[in-house]
Amino acid sequence: KLFILLIITGLVVFIACKKEDKSERFRLLTGPVWVTDSLLADGVDASGPGMLLVKFKGEAEFNEDGTGTFGVYKGTWYFAYHETQIVIYSDSLLIPLVTLIKELTNTSLKITTSVPNLSNLSDTINIRMTFKAK
Repeated sequence: KLFILLIITGLVVFIACKKEDKSERFRLLTGPVWVTDSLLADGVDASGPGMLLVKFKGEAEFNEDGTGTFGVYKGTWYFAYHETQIVIYSDSLLIPLVTLIKELTNTSLKITTSVPNLSNLSDTINIRMTFKAK
């Protein structure tokens, strides 16, 4: 009986420790569905029809398995650089989107990035996206 009790206790401890593998930032990001609050390109709203960030408008969901939806885009994501960045891949995006996390709480997600300006390749466009938990 003691042997069975030790095995059960070991399994419980193993399962409990396994759940701790996910960091606080991971839980904050994957917990809610995020809804866009603002989508800015060089400080100007870029979420309207025909604008640069219109396809990011709506909901963003970061699934625990590394998949997700980001507005109309579907793809994968992962943390980078000690969980201070989120990298988003999608077949629909020209390049992977490497974002810097400016704020991540249970109600707010704010990220920034720079992308090449296709009108002038020697220039970049500074993007700021903010989301609220749904």
